[in-house]
Amino acid sequence: MVSMPEYCEGKNVRLIGATSFLGKVFLEKLLISYPKVNSVYVLVRQKSGQTPQERVEEVLSGNLFDRLRNESRDFRVKITAINSELTQPKLALSEEDKEVITDSTNIIFHCAATVRFNKNLRDAVQVSFAQQIKNLEVFMHVSTAYAYCNQKHIDEVVYPPPMDLKKLIDSLEWMDCGLVNDIMTKLIGHRPNTYIYTKALAEYVVQQEGTKLNVEIVRPSIVGASWKEHFPGWIDNFNGPSGLFIVSLVAAWYSGVNRSRNLMAYNCTTDTEYHVISTFKRNPLEQTSKRPNVHLTSSHLLYHYWIAVSHKAPAFLYDIYLTMTGRSPRMMKTITHLHKAMMLLEYFTSNSWIWNTENVNMLMNQLNPEDKRLSILMYSTRKHLNKLQDIPYDFNTILVILTWHIFIARSQKFQASSTMRY
Repeated sequence: MVSMPEYCEGKNVRLIGATSFLGKVFLEKLLISYPKVNSVYVLVRQKSGQTPQERVEEVLSGNLFDRLRNESRDFRVKITAINSELTQPKLALSEEDKEVITDSTNIIFHCAATVRFNKNLRDAVQVSFAQQIKNLEVFMHVSTAYAYCNQKHIDEVVYPPPMDLKKLIDSLEWMDCGLVNDIMTKLIGHRPNTYIYTKALAEYVVQQEGTKLNVEIVRPSIVGASWKEHFPGWIDNFNGPSGLFIVSLVAAWYSGVNRSRNLMAYNCTTDTEYHVISTFKRNPLEQTSKRPNVHLTSSHLLYHYWIAVSHKAPAFLYDIYLTMTGRSPRMMKTITHLHKAMMLLEYFTSNSWIWNTENVNMLMNQLNPEDKRLSILMYSTRKHLNKLQDIPYDFNTILVILTWHIFIARSQKFQASSTMRY
């Protein structure tokens, strides 16, 4: 079978959502892993007074692309920014850009996403336009593992929508935002938000519209910090990349080589507690002041206790230290921001699902040793992690001693005061 680098050589790729966090990491991974890709067409809209070219240049000037700049200084010539609005008819493409895309695109990676209720249905426009591309080999759609979170066992198939999709789309054409919000709870059913609901609808649209294409769907779960590139633990905000990109690239390669017309879905998931802890042990964070760990509990009392002891108290003490040394306190603000993000994820971290991953396992077994090459040595940071091993216990001990000391001191003061009265 043709290897992944051999398959990608000379290919023209269309990337949708390249300025998003996931999209720009995908762009870097694509160019660094497969330097013989011929060109990448990036569909970007104008935003905040910036042209598509300026927005793409801003992405490429970030530190994520440092390695690419060092290894291939002319990589920018492969990237073409195309002005496009995904929610508009025919993607608002100019006739010239439309001709370029339809004549030369071989692979489409659709990484764009939105939390607005009626916007994810634009995927129907995407697939319809893809059918016009003359030499298209693969259409890769990035969804979410939680698209069908209303059921506990999730197979690698596309499930039918909860209602007639055509009627829903027709209704959205005349409904205003207020009316949509009024019926939203009944529409989404047992799903936690509209993003998840519209992702499920989008999968069905992709399946129905892409019957004549090689369509693949990748479903990542909660996305965490990078395993290795551009360095271990790298993250751009409170979210980050994961094995999603590797699975997407491998799935595109497998579909392009085998040219199957059967839609394939890939549940890109792991066992959370074990893999989070083991990942931190294998690839510990640099310059951390506390040993990373995970505690799962069903007790709200224990949850708030550990939040206070492990998060808020250390952050408060560190802010005092920063203030005393003439610097601006920032940790309590960071912790507050982090906890708000955690609350948004509470539904997903407080429930469990069983995902079938047979297709993902099959993909990994198709790779040759060179494509599987994954290794990293982090002795120095491991050593640092070992030093931090006892910090939580030391901190808790000190906290107990201080509490006991304050309690005893107050008791003695109260007793002395009572004795003096008598």
